[in-house]
Amino acid sequence: MALASVGAVVLDCPDPVALAHFYAALIGGTVEQQEDWVDLKGGAGAPLAFQAAPGFVPPKWPSADASQQFHLDLTVDDLDAAEREVLALGATVLEADDRELTFRVYADPAGHPFCLCAC
Repeated sequence: MALASVGAVVLDCPDPVALAHFYAALIGGTVEQQEDWVDLKGGAGAPLAFQAAPGFVPPKWPSADASQQFHLDLTVDDLDAAEREVLALGATVLEADDRELTFRVYADPAGHPFCLCAC
């Protein structure tokens, strides 16, 4: 018997509202804001939330010195089409040179790594 369940995956960031809107455009859902906390409700997959983190330093990928700590795997039907969309939303490419792989790595506007996966 499980002791708990995942309520949300929470990302620290400098601008919770902006990052929530990035993910709302990427996975759907409605942005609901309170003070320094923003929920993304009704999107596909596990709930996401975003909290203001003064002095936030984005993770580096790949780097043992500045670990990414976690990343999101987002399943898509068409990697090329999804890549165009996330780049237009403000993501940056971290690793997408090998077009034969079934995944590509990007960073959201706050620097958190995420993968688009056609798995």
